[in-house]
Amino acid sequence: MRNLFDLSGKTAVVTGAAGGIGAELAKAFAAQGADIALLDLKLDKLRAQASEIESLGCKALSLKCDVTQEDEIKAAVATIIEHWGKIDILVNNAGVASAGSVETLEEREWDRVIDTNQKSIFLMSKHVVMSMKARGYGRIINMASICGMIGSKSFPLLAYNASKGAVLSMTKGMAASLAPYGITVNAIGPSLFRTEMTEASLYQDSFIQFYNEQCPIGRPGNPDELNGAAIYFASDASSYTTGQTLFVDGGWTSV
Repeated sequence: MRNLFDLSGKTAVVTGAAGGIGAELAKAFAAQGADIALLDLKLDKLRAQASEIESLGCKALSLKCDVTQEDEIKAAVATIIEHWGKIDILVNNAGVASAGSVETLEEREWDRVIDTNQKSIFLMSKHVVMSMKARGYGRIINMASICGMIGSKSFPLLAYNASKGAVLSMTKGMAASLAPYGITVNAIGPSLFRTEMTEASLYQDSFIQFYNEQCPIGRPGNPDELNGAAIYFASDASSYTTGQTLFVDGGWTSV
């Protein structure tokens, strides 16, 4: 029987790949046989991730890229296509968060979060899709969040809520327009996962206790627990699935 999750011969692009969830997903795709282009601002960390991927027998390309800047994205995409001739999979993972409610959030923080979490998906997808349409094949995975579905009473995250809510709608809009070209577009909606970003802001005893009490599974997620959802959306197993968001949240959005 054919392995529907096999990614051998595929080329994947992962943004925000220097660490955390992006690095985990890149290695998970490589374990299934994909070659990986890693995009981030932290080139030294990208090179370390690339070495791990190459140890799995796959090829890796490290590219410094600010995914809020269209010129840098165009250059990175051109480099990848020149290097490998195609892009099969795009993971729009780059993201930031900023605490603040509607009356306390500063405009520059609003812009930073919206540009990184929302505009970058538009810009990355815009330039990758051109290549995918020409070949009649593509898989796009957007990183959403439970915060796109629910508010944050105890820890206001207005800009993050807004940006991730937009990701849910963008995923549906892109899926509908790109389906005729053989391109699927889906999203993953994590709850709290341990990453460099969340450790700096949320991993405090009081918040973790609150989270564990509210989450049906009773704990935060581990980064590798997103791999299954990502591999599914990246592979032929999901060939008839598009416009969907899979919440990997320990049951948070079920209560």
